[in-house]
Amino acid sequence: MSDRARGGWPVFRQIIGDDKLARGKATRSGRTDRIEPRIRNADRVAKSVCPYCAVGCGQNVYVSGEKVIQIEGDPDSPVSRGRLCPKGSASLQLTTGNAREYKVKYRRPFGTDWEELDLDKAMDMIADRVIESRRRGWQQKIDGRQTRRTLGFASLGGATLDNEENYLLKKLFTALGAIQVENQARI
Repeated sequence: MSDRARGGWPVFRQIIGDDKLARGKATRSGRTDRIEPRIRNADRVAKSVCPYCAVGCGQNVYVSGEKVIQIEGDPDSPVSRGRLCPKGSASLQLTTGNAREYKVKYRRPFGTDWEELDLDKAMDMIADRVIESRRRGWQQKIDGRQTRRTLGFASLGGATLDNEENYLLKKLFTALGAIQVENQARI
C-alpha cells in the first residue's frame, strides 16, 4: 500500500476517518499545516470601507510597522459580512502596488509626456483654472432674472465618499455658483 493509500490522500482519509464531510483533518496535509497566515505579523487592524463602488463593503486593513500588509473583508460588516468582490479583494494594490503614483503628474495640452509637478504648484493651477472657468461661465442674469450661477464647471462626486464629504463638496460647489452638482452613486 502506498503512502497516499495509508492515509496521505485526502479522499482516503475522508472515507476511513471521522471527518466524513471533509471539513477538518481529512482536508489537511503537511503542506497546509506549514502555511502561515499573511496577517500573523500585523501590529494592528484598522476598519475601513472598500473604495470602489457605492456598496460600502467593510474591510479589515492589517498594518505592520505602519505599512499595510493585507486587506480582507470585515466579517463584522453588516453590509458585506466579510465578503469582497474581485476589485475589493485586490484593493491592497491601491496602497502597495508598484504602479501606484506618489507624485503629481501633469501632461500639458497637446503634450505626449507626463511631467512631475510640485503639489503646491498643482493646487495653484487648479485654483486658477476654477477661478477662470467661473469668470468665463458666470451668468448674473438671464432674461432679466437674477441667477448668479456658473456653467463653467460641474461636480461629479464619487460613491466612496461619505455623507460628510459629499455635503462639503455640495456646499463648496454651490458657494462657487455651480448648479451642475451630481453624485456617481445616483447615476
